[in-house]
Amino acid sequence: MHYLSLGDTDAIAASCHHLELAGTGVVLDAGMDPDEDGPAALPPFHLLDSRPVDHVVVTHAHHDHLGALPVLMRRVPHARVHMSQPTALLADVLLPSSAKLQLRRMREGSTAFDPVFDVDTAEALSYLYEAHPLDTDLDLSGLGATAPLRARFYHAGHVLGAIGVYLEAEEGGRTRRVFYTSDTSLRPQAIQPGARYPDGPLDVLLLETTLGADPEAELTTRKAEEKAFGEALARTVARGGQALVPVFALGRAQEILTLIARFKQRGLIPNDTPVYSAGQLRGIAGIYDQTRFSTPRLDPAFEITEVEQLRLPRTRTRLDDAFREPGIFVVSSGMLFERTLSNQIAQRLVGHEKNGIFFVGFSKEGSPGDRLQQAAAEGPGTEVTLDPEEGPQKVYAEVQRFRFSGHAHRRDLIQLVERMRPRTVVLVHGEAAAKSWMKDNIEFFYPDTTVHIPEQGAALEL
Repeated sequence: MHYLSLGDTDAIAASCHHLELAGTGVVLDAGMDPDEDGPAALPPFHLLDSRPVDHVVVTHAHHDHLGALPVLMRRVPHARVHMSQPTALLADVLLPSSAKLQLRRMREGSTAFDPVFDVDTAEALSYLYEAHPLDTDLDLSGLGATAPLRARFYHAGHVLGAIGVYLEAEEGGRTRRVFYTSDTSLRPQAIQPGARYPDGPLDVLLLETTLGADPEAELTTRKAEEKAFGEALARTVARGGQALVPVFALGRAQEILTLIARFKQRGLIPNDTPVYSAGQLRGIAGIYDQTRFSTPRLDPAFEITEVEQLRLPRTRTRLDDAFREPGIFVVSSGMLFERTLSNQIAQRLVGHEKNGIFFVGFSKEGSPGDRLQQAAAEGPGTEVTLDPEEGPQKVYAEVQRFRFSGHAHRRDLIQLVERMRPRTVVLVHGEAAAKSWMKDNIEFFYPDTTVHIPEQGAALEL
């Protein structure tokens, strides 16, 4: 069995892995690095030229796992593409949207690179998608297979349609068992239950490590965070202010709308408080609803599109009208990047103490969202620049961050190793400090387990 990491192995960036098992080549995920533009955002797909690629499995529809699929398929047009049904529906929306965004950024001068694929390519790709249900055996044997390669998808809990992938084949006179967690949440969120993975033993576990360097994550409970978030929204509305909740369009947006509906049902927030949303997150909510009886749900009867929402006004006059009464604005981007709706609204809210800006996801260092949180921590009146074209503003609004991660914390990941009993663990999708902590702890608690931290482009024989 040979493993090759094509994604960045020193950061949480583009996820892409090649596995050769019993003569069959499988690519697991084909992501783009959200912090890069143009070719630098892509995995080094040229490393596949001397390797078999019979199948591509996309574990979920986040950009860092799906975004480079059109580029990969130009290189391996013969490969079959597998995913869950919700991921296929989401890919039909998100990949063309990515192509349009790349083109817009090139035309407005915010990047010097041409799009790495266009809308026509993204839309034409959808006929290749093979959507499979969970817990069903698949035959992924390749043309050069020396033995059948069996696969099975398991619910990963991370976001709608996210899967962990089990692979099994006879190789070297024995059965080899491999599991790829991809991004995973082992505990319930607002909409989905936690991951449902098989027990071991395994030969190889490809294990995500996103929160491996975050000790606070394991000390935080979702119940406490939901309570604090609801109280922050209630405070803002009670003092006559507007609450901005910057969100990522897939996953976090739908979670937040679900929580707001619960807060209203419990009377924490007045039922007539307007909730404004916009853009892609509304369409994605429709896909959540469309698949609610065919994917794991805490409450299949609940429909996100039934949460009363108003479309965010597009004209300045109508937006001014919306700001005259207390309200909640759930819009992207989650990190307040320049020229996004959340950045524009934040500029309007940040200077008044009645308003609130509440982050519900990660903000990378140096992003406008990160700068705002740092300025707010220094005290009222501290200046922040949300958009260089608009200049600095003083921060008086209430600014808080709540932890609603879709990733398992590091102690949960250690327990996953306990349950799946792998001979070998390959640590992926995390920063160097995260992988180092995970490696040290796995080796301490399970000294018979071999742990690898792979290097990009360096093959491992497992």
